[in-house]
Amino acid sequence: MRRGFAELPLHGGQCPPWLFARMKRLGGEIMEAIVSLFGPEEVLRRLADPVFFQSLGCLLGFDWHSSGLTTTLCGALKEGIRGKEDALGLYVCGGKGGVSRKTPEEIRQHAERRGFSFAEQFVRYSKLSAKVDNAALQDGYTLYHHVFFFTASGAWSVVQQGMNPTTRLARRYHWLGERVEDFVCEPHAGICGVRREPEVLNLVAWESAPCRAG
Repeated sequence: MRRGFAELPLHGGQCPPWLFARMKRLGGEIMEAIVSLFGPEEVLRRLADPVFFQSLGCLLGFDWHSSGLTTTLCGALKEGIRGKEDALGLYVCGGKGGVSRKTPEEIRQHAERRGFSFAEQFVRYSKLSAKVDNAALQDGYTLYHHVFFFTASGAWSVVQQGMNPTTRLARRYHWLGERVEDFVCEPHAGICGVRREPEVLNLVAWESAPCRAG
C-alpha cells in the first residue's frame, strides 16, 4: 500500500445507518466548532482543501479508500447542521444523483426565507461550476455529485465529483469562490484523484487561453 496517496475507487452499496448517524452528529459538532472559532467562511476554505476534506471524512469514520467518502461526508455535513443553518450562517445545498439537480431550488429556498439577495447569482455559479467540470474539462469523469456551500455573508464553495466507469475511479473537484477570478481559467481550489489520464482536454488551463480566445 502506498502511503500519502488517496485514490477514489467506485464502490457500490450505502453507508451503514449507524455510521452515518455518528458521522452526522460529529460532523455537525466540528462545523459548529470551526464557525465558533474562525467563522463560517473558514469552513468553506477548509472544505475547499482536498487534503482537509479527505482527512475530515476519515476522522468521521468513513473508508479513506472510496469514492463514497465524498458523497457521504457532504451528506453528513448537510444533515449535521440541519436546523442550525441560521445560527451558523452556513448553508448546504445539493447532493448525489437526483439530489444534485435540486441544488438551484434549495439555494432559492434558503435565500427567499432569509431575504438573501444573491440567490440567482449563486444558482448561476452552481450551474457554471458543474458545466466547467463536465464540458470544459474533459478528463473522462462524468459528474454525479454536486454540493454548493454558502454563507450568510455571500461566500461560497463547491465540492463535486465525477466517475469514470471504465477505470472504476472517481475524481473530486473543489471550488472556493474567493479564489475564482475567472470561471474558465484555472478556477479550481484543488482536484483529488491521483490517476493521470492519457488523454485530457483541459480548456480551463492557463495554457488554453489562445483556444478560449478563438
